[in-house]
Amino acid sequence: MATISAETQPKAIDKVPISGADIAIQTLVNHGVDTVFAYPGGASIPLHQSLTRFRDRVRVILPRHEQGGGFAAQGYARSTGRLGVCMATSGPGATNLITPIADAKLDSVPMLAITGQVGTPVIGTDAFQETPIVEVARSVTKHHYLVTDVADVARVFREAIHVATTGRPGPVLIDLPKNVQLARTVPDYNAPMQLPGYRVEDRAASAEEIDALCALIRRARRPVIYAGGGVIAAGAAEELYELVRKTGIPVAMTLMGLGAYPSEEPLSLDLLGMHGSVYANHAVNEADLLIALGVRFDDRVTGKVPEFAKRAAIVHVEIDPSEINKVKGAELAVNANVKHVLTQLNRVVEPPEDLADWHKQIAAWKQADPFHYKPDFGGILSQYAIDELWRLTRDRDTVIATGVGQHQMWAAQFYKLRRPRRWLSSAGLGTMGFGLPAALGAKAAHPDALVVDIDGDGSLQMNIQEMATAHCEKLPVKVLLLNNMHLGMVVQWEDRFHQANRAHTYLGSIDDPEALGQGDGITPEVRYPDFVAIARGFQWQARSVRDKAELLDGLREMIDAPGPYLLDVQVPYQEHVLPMIPAGMTVGELIKE
Repeated sequence: MATISAETQPKAIDKVPISGADIAIQTLVNHGVDTVFAYPGGASIPLHQSLTRFRDRVRVILPRHEQGGGFAAQGYARSTGRLGVCMATSGPGATNLITPIADAKLDSVPMLAITGQVGTPVIGTDAFQETPIVEVARSVTKHHYLVTDVADVARVFREAIHVATTGRPGPVLIDLPKNVQLARTVPDYNAPMQLPGYRVEDRAASAEEIDALCALIRRARRPVIYAGGGVIAAGAAEELYELVRKTGIPVAMTLMGLGAYPSEEPLSLDLLGMHGSVYANHAVNEADLLIALGVRFDDRVTGKVPEFAKRAAIVHVEIDPSEINKVKGAELAVNANVKHVLTQLNRVVEPPEDLADWHKQIAAWKQADPFHYKPDFGGILSQYAIDELWRLTRDRDTVIATGVGQHQMWAAQFYKLRRPRRWLSSAGLGTMGFGLPAALGAKAAHPDALVVDIDGDGSLQMNIQEMATAHCEKLPVKVLLLNNMHLGMVVQWEDRFHQANRAHTYLGSIDDPEALGQGDGITPEVRYPDFVAIARGFQWQARSVRDKAELLDGLREMIDAPGPYLLDVQVPYQEHVLPMIPAGMTVGELIKE
């Protein structure tokens, strides 16, 4: 974030005392914030009053739940790379932000969460709607503040934005007592930051590190690039594409890294890990060089850590030094900005001497075990619905958000992404209810894009109230609801590891035979809840399809609708996401059928 010079400070407030609330909002404006997702309450009234005075410069979007506002801020941030801002009142408002804050921490999303707080004289007395939110959020924030002096407001907000958006991005919390919001002072928007423990070195690799990496690439016979969310956070997708063009090294991606390299390219290995492609997992298992870019060696990727890429020399390029050698040791560790490293590397890198046999092997793996589904299935499979959505939207600027569960994994497998920041999914925390509000945030940031939430009935119900936000705030997102009336991913684990014993994973009536797993796998004619009726109650257009012949027409109607639209697609509950490497296992235990 650029420093605001004294010359650019608004003259209207120069040497004139103004409220802490106005200082806070003015600081956001100074740093380019144009959208805030905020739900008001008693302890945040002054901040909301201030926002009305900045309505020509800041759009305030009113969610219907603070968690929805937090995930909407994430959708804005993930789809733009800019700071997402959410706001809530004290007590329950603040605690409702904890889940999106934790989600942003695990997925390295730049987010500022602002909470109102009871006045400083009563902090610690269990005052009405008081919670010590800084203490509650301490372990799930990148940094956090309780501001007790109005003279600190401008500096703290500036620091918070700096911390959230530099280095490895993450969420920062500012807790602002009501009396501090009301107190007045002459602001200094350029007050020196006080971050003695925070050093951001946007460093590049040393010449020796680049030379060592070039030598490893030159000698490799079976190299693989393992690309994560850090590539997207660094804005390094173009540099990655150039490296692949120059070297011919294939690319496997994490769930956070999808879109870093175009899925339709021949050297794309698609998703890696538990539900990744057979060919990606085999390639990493057989690799003699693994170039890990902006990743943290998550357990859903590695499985049994000692067996992961055990034949490979590992190069780990990562901006956060705490991630290097944390899970998997690296032969060459480069603590630097991925974009800088790839830019340096592309100037001097030479391709491996001969990758013909490696490319031939990968092509054979791809041909033998592509992502697939049963094309002759009589009903509608989730994979088929996602595949058809991709075919209809592949040439449009389309942002895909997801909930969490089977539909999320199928979306990752079958919706082929061409560019970064068009995939929004809760990866690290795996938060159900993420999809709809994240889609709203993305639509606010990209009004001309098609924004589709691919969701499940369990996930959608977690934040279904945000349908009201979509209508009232004129955010015409689309929801492709893959409705199996079950918690599908848990059902899959029940089937695989618990003798198909159903333990509270059926979302319909307990009197229905489907609850005991006695159905034929096709969802029943009588549905619960009636999502079409619910959507229409929120002034959405909606339609339900069960027959395969209706699907394409329903998808086209959803895409072309001028306002928000929900397409309720009835899918079977007994379908499994495959391939699958069970948790803690290796590619040797990979399940295909």
